[in-house]
Amino acid sequence: MSNYDYDLFVIGAGSGGVRAARMSAGMGARVAVAEDRYLGGTCVNVGCVPKKLFVYASHFQEDFHDSAGFGWTVGDTAFDWKTLVANKDKEISRLNGVYEMLLNNAGVKLFNARATVVDANTVEVGGEKVTAERILIATGGWPTVPDFPGNEHVITSNEVFSLETLPKRAIVVGGGYIAVEFAGIFNGLGVETIQMYRGPLFLRGFDADVRSHLRDEMVKKGVDIRFNANIASVEKTEDGLVAMLEDGSTVETDLILYATGRHPNTANLGLENAGVELAKNGAVVVDEDFRTNVPSIYALGDVIHRVALTPVAIAEGMVFSHNTYKGENRKMDYRDIPTAVFSQPSIGTVGLTETEAHDKYGEIDIYRSAFRPMKHTLSGGEERTLIKMIVDRASDKVVGFHMVGPEAGEITQGIGVAFKAGATKADFDATIGIHPTSAEEFVTMREPVPEAPAQAAE
Repeated sequence: MSNYDYDLFVIGAGSGGVRAARMSAGMGARVAVAEDRYLGGTCVNVGCVPKKLFVYASHFQEDFHDSAGFGWTVGDTAFDWKTLVANKDKEISRLNGVYEMLLNNAGVKLFNARATVVDANTVEVGGEKVTAERILIATGGWPTVPDFPGNEHVITSNEVFSLETLPKRAIVVGGGYIAVEFAGIFNGLGVETIQMYRGPLFLRGFDADVRSHLRDEMVKKGVDIRFNANIASVEKTEDGLVAMLEDGSTVETDLILYATGRHPNTANLGLENAGVELAKNGAVVVDEDFRTNVPSIYALGDVIHRVALTPVAIAEGMVFSHNTYKGENRKMDYRDIPTAVFSQPSIGTVGLTETEAHDKYGEIDIYRSAFRPMKHTLSGGEERTLIKMIVDRASDKVVGFHMVGPEAGEITQGIGVAFKAGATKADFDATIGIHPTSAEEFVTMREPVPEAPAQAAE
């Protein structure tokens, strides 16, 4: 038994912090966790979970339309925003309770208050000072809004889930996954939606075919996508908002959502009191064991700005706990992490892009198929699915997998297992397809596409 109040004090009860706290307590550590906002962090409250619920809600209008080709007659439809928000809030409240129950059952002391670092082994929480042998920072990220005249009139993903009313017109600014997801959500709910991005094509870092295919599909669905466009200022008027663009043009709208990135949430945590090193963007600098330059202070999750995904933070929490309280030597593997973007249509991806594969392996084979899914032969829908596989020619190993289409995330999760197992193209070819499905394309593509110049840098 140490002379400290706790063996581990976790600041932040998001996915990574809660997992680390629970696992560490289960391994015999005396653990406390502090959270001043909401249990479950960004993902549960203003991220993954409510976002996916809103995606479901926004897609029903397409389902109603598609059902006609299968013999269904759907009467007049109407959407009520307040009902969606209320039901979302009820589910989030349930999940908050689940997180509290998990912590309590694990024997973790929960402080519903803000905690700040006093020194290497002390935190101040709820007006009292508490000591701990180790302190773990798991405070996640926070939306970034650029500095420009009128930026006080825009909102971020923190506020969008609790709007009093659904706007008739909206501008979504940004080119990352949050931006394309909310452009699809607003558009599906009947909002006149513009997505603006300052670059020539959104989703930088994704495979070029994925980016261009999604662009085309979103445009077909009615999203007004404007590339090489950026807002210079925003003015509030009696009728809504007026966005002045850098080219001098103006756009009138009711709401402007900025999804231009997130930064590590380290402001005013008192980390400087203990001498913890931060990167220029505010990220906590850690080694492969998540230890900072101060031996008793650790950090993981979005606050270290490595891979900002909920399952990654959870995995990091597991590595930390097993190494710290069971004496193991686990290392976090950031390679081949399956990822989904809940755009409409959705994206699933794992492994390398075509450009990355060219750079790493030189000679590669590309297998690609773009097709109209079976459902739309009767629905009349024009949506097309893209499936792409990248193979290292020398080893026959599959090194990249990309899909744009319905349930892409569900399909990619299974493919992620194949990646970890080192599957080759021959392994895929030897697998019998499930017919009729879109996923069977991954085991039936036999001929690579003709060799083309490497894609431009992403």
